Amino acid sequence: MSAPAPSRPPRSGPSPTPSPVTAPAATPASGTAAATGTGGLDWRLRFAFLSVVWGFSFLFVKVGTEAFAPFQVAFGRVLFGALALLAVLLVRREALPRGARTWGHLTVAALLLNTAPFSLFAYAELSISSTLAGICNATSPLWGMALSLVALSEDRPTRRRFAGLGLGFLGVLTVLGAWQGFAGIDAKGTALALLASLCYPIGWIYVRRTLAGTPGSPVALTGAQLMVSTVQLAAVSALFTSAPTGFPLWPTLSVIALGALGTGMALQMQYGLVTEIGPTTAQMVTYFIPVIATTAGVLILGEQLHWNTPVGAVVVLAGAALTQARARTPKPV
Repeated sequence: MSAPAPSRPPRSGPSPTPSPVTAPAATPASGTAAATGTGGLDWRLRFAFLSVVWGFSFLFVKVGTEAFAPFQVAFGRVLFGALALLAVLLVRREALPRGARTWGHLTVAALLLNTAPFSLFAYAELSISSTLAGICNATSPLWGMALSLVALSEDRPTRRRFAGLGLGFLGVLTVLGAWQGFAGIDAKGTALALLASLCYPIGWIYVRRTLAGTPGSPVALTGAQLMVSTVQLAAVSALFTSAPTGFPLWPTLSVIALGALGTGMALQMQYGLVTEIGPTTAQMVTYFIPVIATTAGVLILGEQLHWNTPVGAVVVLAGAALTQARARTPKPV
């Protein structure tokens, strides 16, 4: 999952992974859902597609690292994601953003939202399961809420959001089996995955403060951001890794799918969802990602699942949902 650089960045609440990983919910580009190329497909099908693709991203990373170095997996991810979005821009005859200032901020955004977290997740999955990586990704809303209290003065804390923060981190401790002394958990891999999830809200806050109101659609801005990340990871890969000795079928297809589908076309589809059904409903896809990641890891990769993992994941998601709650506006009488 990639995190886009929208023209009006979201407050502090994440979305897939971004996610996916998680990309945050993006403010839609002007125009209708048809303009995004997804107007003929029911939004429920697109929602399900996003959940599956972003949930499978952690499996794709795991399979990719079987043949390629982590930096190379991250490089392939942003490369094919950039190519997918550039193809969309070409079809729409839309230009990339202009201005040295904009590209300078996109360079930092690419580092925080793509280059660093994608590399960290790839390194993390050398020693932890894709299931655990997917659940760690779900902690992004918790980090985002904690950071927004410090960095965003307009995001005032509420009792509900504080409760969500505490509940979410209690869920993390449950997933990790804290009462057993974290037995069976690779500390380094888990720390890298949690650090990757922390990169997203830091990047969102940066984008919000520097790129809000920047001319250009979210697709153009995100495509440019992925191009910059591709250059960054190409340089890092050349410096710290050796060229692959081969391109085995499944790892290669996994990296291509990770980039073209999960980091490219899925973001394009997300913009259409936000336009059609609004950001609140669209970002609900975030809460399906760890469920899909866990199911894929257990059924396809044969990863072990103990009771505390799904229970803790549910607690994490409940806490994340509370941190995104906003105070209700009183109705006029």
